Order: sequence, then structure tokens, then C-alpha cells
Amino acid sequence: MKPRHHLYLDDELTAKLDALAAKPGSSKSAIVSDALRAYLARRGARELDDLLKVRLDRVTTQLGRIERDIQILLETLALFVRYEFTVTAPLPDSEQAEARALAQDRYQAFIEQVGRRIAGGRTIGRELGAHDQHNGVGGTA
Repeated sequence: MKPRHHLYLDDELTAKLDALAAKPGSSKSAIVSDALRAYLARRGARELDDLLKVRLDRVTTQLGRIERDIQILLETLALFVRYEFTVTAPLPDSEQAEARALAQDRYQAFIEQVGRRIAGGRTIGRELGAHDQHNGVGGTA
């Protein structure tokens, strides 16, 4: 047996409930039960949305910082490459093969060094941040 509840509704709401319940196959109890279930489900979803909103805001802030940092890195790299192209004189044809071989060796050594540093958890940013903190500059990297 279902528990019985006594509710007091205003006249306007009572009239609307009576009109809905007058349709075949519906009852006041079923309409009120469905409405209460829907209300409670929305309320639970709203609480979940409120909890997720804080986390999503934090993620959005972090993504904004990452986007800014990547933009800085790209601009830095582009300026460096343009500078190198500007100050590096072209080699005579007789020296290009030797220069390419030397460049390939240097590039391979560079890539290996980057791999070792990343694998070891060492980065220039961290080293500079530690250096700045040690010298009283502050800041994080």
C-alpha cells in the first residue's frame, strides 16, 4: 500500500491538475508523482552541474595558460629561426655535403639530449625557475 499525502494547492494549480487528470488513463496521483520525480531529478542534476562547473572553470583556466604558453613558444621559435636565417651565411657548394653531415650529427645529438632531459624530468623551465627563486626573482616554471 502506498502512503497517503495531504497537499494543499492554490485554486489555479488545482484547476490545471483537474484538467490534466480529466484525460483518460491519467490520475492526479500519477501526475503529481511524475512532476515530483522530474523536479527531484532536475535538482540532482543541478547539484552535479554546480560541482562540475568549478572543475570545468579550473580546466578552462589551465587550458588558457597552456594556449598562452604555446603561443609564446611558437613566437620565440619563429623569431629564433628568422634570426638564424638572417645571420647565417650560405655555404659554398664545395662545403655543403660536409655541413649537412655535421648538421645531421648535431641534430641527432640534440634530439637525444632532449629525450634524456625529458625522461629524467629535467627541463630548462624548471632549471630557470629554480635559478630565479634562488636569486630572489620568484616566479614559477
